[in-house]
Amino acid sequence: MTQRTAATPLWIDLVARALEAGRDRVLVVPAGEPGAGWTGAELARRIGGAAALLDAAGCPRGGTVPALMTTRPEAMATVVAGAATRRPIAPLSPRLTVTELADCLTDLESPVLLCEPGSAEIGGELARRCGRRLAVVGNLPRAEAPALSAAADETAFVLHTSGTTGRPRRVDVRQDRMGARSVVNARLTRLDTASVYSASSPFHHIGGLGAFAVALAAGARIVAFPRFTVDAWQSLGRLGVTHAQAVPAMIETLLRADAFALPTLRLLQYGASPIHPGTLRRALAAMPGVAFVNLFGQTEGAPLTCLSPEDHQRAAAGDEDLLNSVGRPVAEIELVVHEPDGNGVGEVRARGPHLFAPGADGWLRTGDLGRVDERGYVFLAGRKGDLIIRGGENVHPLEVEQTLTRHDDVEDVAVVGVPDERVGEAVKAFVVARNLDAPPDPAELRAFARTTLAGFKVPEHWEFVAALPRNPNGKVLRRALTQPTN
Repeated sequence: MTQRTAATPLWIDLVARALEAGRDRVLVVPAGEPGAGWTGAELARRIGGAAALLDAAGCPRGGTVPALMTTRPEAMATVVAGAATRRPIAPLSPRLTVTELADCLTDLESPVLLCEPGSAEIGGELARRCGRRLAVVGNLPRAEAPALSAAADETAFVLHTSGTTGRPRRVDVRQDRMGARSVVNARLTRLDTASVYSASSPFHHIGGLGAFAVALAAGARIVAFPRFTVDAWQSLGRLGVTHAQAVPAMIETLLRADAFALPTLRLLQYGASPIHPGTLRRALAAMPGVAFVNLFGQTEGAPLTCLSPEDHQRAAAGDEDLLNSVGRPVAEIELVVHEPDGNGVGEVRARGPHLFAPGADGWLRTGDLGRVDERGYVFLAGRKGDLIIRGGENVHPLEVEQTLTRHDDVEDVAVVGVPDERVGEAVKAFVVARNLDAPPDPAELRAFARTTLAGFKVPEHWEFVAALPRNPNGKVLRRALTQPTN
């Protein structure tokens, strides 16, 4: 049993305090419903109803409960009920196929599968395939809430990695580590009881439930955001949202639609995938009075680094190279670059009290390649598996992509390695042109890249595409680019 200390707040304790302090204040608002919402007292009663539902469904204590859930107040209440009764909830995406979901269920112990009414069809098929009982979570009844307490090393909830390569991996979110993360994130994003928070990531994602769990622990009002659309984003202004989170692909969509600015917004958090410096410059110009924060991390542990509002101000004032970085390590993190090459690039590793899945030695091996400059800023170079070795030379795709996106005619780009008999791997760029009907000439792009990149890093092969394949969290699916099409 992990030793609990006063210096390590548990997530469930923070939630209990927030509910008590906000008994008469609205804490959770359904999407698009400014006149509706649950006070802290009402949320507590719904947590009691969720606990009763888990009892009635036959969910044994100590078993993780899979749940097809989107961002709804009922989902948040169910997660808290599961955490308080030793039946941690593992939210899964209803947008996955039954085969993909079945892979996730293999290591989730509960004989019961929860789903929302809108996912009953796929939930029923999944339950039959995996031999689980299906329980539908609709409008939760009201009941006395269970005691909101837990041991430090008990699991609050379970997340899965996004699975861009291979099978998604289970990540257990411990009470003590989630408590520590809540404190860190609330400080970095300036969250408190006066904040109104919404996140655009899916509920099953670290940027969804992981973000809402932080906001709830901080006592902020949560505005549910089940699915990203331009209209849904603009509705956040009518709901008084002061703090929001978005991934780079969403920011680009909103900028194109001239719908990015929100009148009530004070802080925007972005992350999950690299943002092109040009996109970020346009975003800063669209909301000049808003504080921007980039938190870098992953499901297994976040945040590792922070590009703060002050850093963004320095970048806007002329220090634009900062926009290529993910900031400096947060105060609670020890970060190293393992086995750096001649350019200082190696695997980013970190350890700290709020990381969910460190190794036995305490270090989280991120799989991200990066370097740290003389000021302490971390610059990513891509994933270890994305590294291209061309004729014995290392080519980091992210470095090439950041160069090419500075070209006026390039909207987006992804760089991969392709087999080559002469050099082993050749560099290939998949380019989305700003004008799809008049893409730039590859020779022009090659010359542009050569002004800042060594010759071996410049792509030899070019392909123009209408869009890059991405997962729901905005990450480019590089494998999909290299797979043959029929």
